[in-house]
Amino acid sequence: MFNFFEQPWTLVGAAVLVLFGVFTVRSVLPEKRRLWQWLLPLGVAAAAFGLDALVQTDTEKINALIDTGIKAVQEENIDAITAIITDSYTDSFHISKAELLRTCSTQLAKSPVETIKTTSHPLIKLSLPTATATVFTKATFHKDSHVTQNLYTSILKFKVQLHFQKQPDESWLISRAEILQVNNQSVKWRQIR
Repeated sequence: MFNFFEQPWTLVGAAVLVLFGVFTVRSVLPEKRRLWQWLLPLGVAAAAFGLDALVQTDTEKINALIDTGIKAVQEENIDAITAIITDSYTDSFHISKAELLRTCSTQLAKSPVETIKTTSHPLIKLSLPTATATVFTKATFHKDSHVTQNLYTSILKFKVQLHFQKQPDESWLISRAEILQVNNQSVKWRQIR
């Protein structure tokens, strides 16, 4: 079943069905025609967009967090990266959040990113209070960067798996990040140097 809070189109479809119902009632029972009947499908359509705008689901929060992370990497903003990572962060190579941030600082200094974009929607699996997302991105590095000079290309495709932890304030933070592939080749953190 569709989640009305993540997208409005199910209720917009229901609004169209209500409109057909109004047409039917008005044509079969002309004596029951009322001007307010036209407001019913408009009300359902307005509720669809209102619910979508007012309620932010866990999936939408995670997508927003991924977008924030991508923007932070592109802008080389270590403070913004720090804000989206849990204090208990650990992965297969970094034993702490501080160690990850050191790696980020070093790598971003050697290879500045000009642009980074997702190439498809993240594949998100929720199992409260945790979630996992597989993110596919394409990064374009500066022409004088370490990556461009050593690999003779300025564009790399990444497949990254992010693990999220829901916080007491209902927000989400990254608790683990694993690089799975670079240009469709299996890669591990220790190979990124």
